[in-house]
Amino acid sequence: MKCVAIDFETANAKRSSVCSLGLAIIEEQTIVKRTSWLIRPPELYFDPFSTYIHGISAKDVEDKPEFYQLWDEIFPFLEGSYLVAHNASFDMSVLCCILDVYKIPYPPLNYFCTLAIAKRVWPGLLGYALNKISRYLEIEFKHHDAEEDAVACAKILLHAYNELGVNNLEELAKKIKLPEKYLLPDNFTPTLNPQVSISSVKKE
Repeated sequence: MKCVAIDFETANAKRSSVCSLGLAIIEEQTIVKRTSWLIRPPELYFDPFSTYIHGISAKDVEDKPEFYQLWDEIFPFLEGSYLVAHNASFDMSVLCCILDVYKIPYPPLNYFCTLAIAKRVWPGLLGYALNKISRYLEIEFKHHDAEEDAVACAKILLHAYNELGVNNLEELAKKIKLPEKYLLPDNFTPTLNPQVSISSVKKE
């Protein structure tokens, strides 16, 4: 089955404040496509810390489409695929929240977390944040760029395949005894502190 690595960036502490989305499509152990969108959030408010983290400002997205206007373009990439994300509880919560804002029904999507995968495949490392595990695996990327982060996530998954000698995500999950999760609003961990920028929470 096709896998899609997904990464969101947000404008402020609201999970629904999507300002960028990146995808990396994996087929047969190869990244076959990478793409991204700048997105106007429902409220055009960027807190300074979030802009500092990812470099996106209100001016960059004021003329961009909102998420609901892009959904018909985005969803075909996701349909019938496993999603993977690094610290997936963040990205799946963002997806649920932005779907809720526009009253878009949740699609039937299953997902895995590459952070959880990395902890099981390479135990004992000092840290598993995206930049740390990427450094360990010698993956070069521009951190906090949604497309670059999605590609790094995809490469972590492919490294895990190679490390364990498996051919796909189903085999990997079975070998490390990692259950898949489902896109549900109560299937993610809430942000610990609503005053802290989501972008900073995500990347820890």
